[in-house]
Amino acid sequence: MKICLLTYRGNPHCGGQGVYVKYLSKALTELGHRVDVVSGPPHPVLFPGIDNIRIPSLDLYNPDHLFRKPALSELLDPINLLEWLSVITMGFPEPYTFGKRVCKFMLKRIDRYDIVHDNQSLSYGIEKISRHIPTVATVHHPITIDRDIAVKSTSSFFKKLQHLRWYSFIGMQKRVSRKLDRIITVSKRTRKDIGREFSIPVDKIEVVFNGIDARQFRPMPEVSREPFRIITTNSADTPLKGLKYLLRAIARLSERQKIRLVVIGVPQKNGISEDIKELSLEEIVTFTGRISHSDLVMQYAKASVAVVPSVYEGFGFPAGEAMACGLPVVSTSGGALPEVIGDSGILVPPGDADALSLALWELLQNKAMAASFGAAGMNRVKRMFAWENTAKNTVEIYKEAIREYRRFK
Repeated sequence: MKICLLTYRGNPHCGGQGVYVKYLSKALTELGHRVDVVSGPPHPVLFPGIDNIRIPSLDLYNPDHLFRKPALSELLDPINLLEWLSVITMGFPEPYTFGKRVCKFMLKRIDRYDIVHDNQSLSYGIEKISRHIPTVATVHHPITIDRDIAVKSTSSFFKKLQHLRWYSFIGMQKRVSRKLDRIITVSKRTRKDIGREFSIPVDKIEVVFNGIDARQFRPMPEVSREPFRIITTNSADTPLKGLKYLLRAIARLSERQKIRLVVIGVPQKNGISEDIKELSLEEIVTFTGRISHSDLVMQYAKASVAVVPSVYEGFGFPAGEAMACGLPVVSTSGGALPEVIGDSGILVPPGDADALSLALWELLQNKAMAASFGAAGMNRVKRMFAWENTAKNTVEIYKEAIREYRRFK
């Protein structure tokens, strides 16, 4: 099968969408399929043998040149001008403008593929492509939840308006998702939530769990775990990730025991950094910045406990990766996290700093419990979250989408 996988951004540092593109394309290729990844920036990091066709854009979200000022010659292009005007008025145009660009590109190459798979851009351009070729889309979780949590997280009327403006692309995503024949999502919880939030019949939404690369994420018995070292991942410094609740929990724990929190990621200057100062955690909390997968595995190997404080997750790669490394996990029950963790960790309510603190203290004190959860987590990942199974199940959905397209078109 010839597969075109579309992603409006795909770098693994952008979060779960980049991980999904990287590993799904590899697993599909290993099943014998031909996969081209068509992307916008920041572009994905792919395995050898997988073509990455890069769609030009203003690249305004490049971390090395964030929100750069385009040259006048660039703004002569109507799509570039629209993108720039949206950004300077606090919008997020990437899904829409990627769709416009990729539609123009794809309609010239449509006969090269058997199916198109959109990775959550859900733009009008994708809907237009779907009129000419079987098309499915993955929705990792309904972005309406991100928007609602962001709006509720601030008392500032101006900031509420900022959030509403930023998430104004959601209306487009709802409309486009209703027109596609098949939607893939990554957990049972997100299937239910997408159906409700996007007004889509749930029988149109297929659940395919993500995988975890157990060859990459694995225990390192040669590395000694440091007592009272806690690790968390913060790929997006947003209210959805719940880091502020974890910081409060850490502040309470630090009154009982000398601890260390290692945060994988980069803090926002006016966000979490202010909370750290307010709680006097400067000597306790360390941010790693962007690191490689091998460095991340080393960080897991050094830690005693991993914590996932998210208010909501559509799947929860950090939980699965920590489990694959044999690390006991404390997590909230936000979104699909209970489906990932099962009975191999401690679950607490989202947004409850006291519950997080107590659960972390229990695991840090009880080595037998920590070892038991660590072993159970490794077994669960191997049993339930293999990328090969993700790819096989995705291919079955492709086949059904192709059959339906031929029947009705």
